[in-house]
Amino acid sequence: MKKNLLSVIILALLVVNIVLTSIMMVSVMGTMKKSSKLIDGISSALALEVNETGAAGSEEASEVAMEDLVVYKIEDEMTIPLAKGDDGESHFCLVSVSLSLNSKDDDYEKYGTTIADKEDLIKGEINAVIGSHTLEEAAANQDILREEILEKIRKMYNSDFVYNVVFREIVFQ
Repeated sequence: MKKNLLSVIILALLVVNIVLTSIMMVSVMGTMKKSSKLIDGISSALALEVNETGAAGSEEASEVAMEDLVVYKIEDEMTIPLAKGDDGESHFCLVSVSLSLNSKDDDYEKYGTTIADKEDLIKGEINAVIGSHTLEEAAANQDILREEILEKIRKMYNSDFVYNVVFREIVFQ
């Protein structure tokens, strides 16, 4: 008799466990669906933002073949004063920059061969972009610095023949 009573209690506990598990799953599934919708909304907003920057837009969407790239090195290392941060101290950035040029772009023949003549203007754009950031911003977001520099150079030339900006060396102090 004791074995039957114990079996009935175990069976009742199993049924209660299954009911409570199913209730928990139903409540968790609703929350998961809401979280999934929120994450989808955020990721679609971020994808739109990346496509609007221009740097991650049309040119990077169609990759340039390695044999079509020409690298232009800005020979001088640039020492750029950074914007003052929360600490109020003066900080500097020592940077060496190279530009990747798309030799198959229509404007390459027009601008790419004479880019050395405009090097001072390019240095000015690099200086303005990096100098507008604080030490913390610049050190944490080097990709954003490259994108902003690329955007400024493309705007200066009104062309997309400059494919990428590369920091050969970058040091913050």
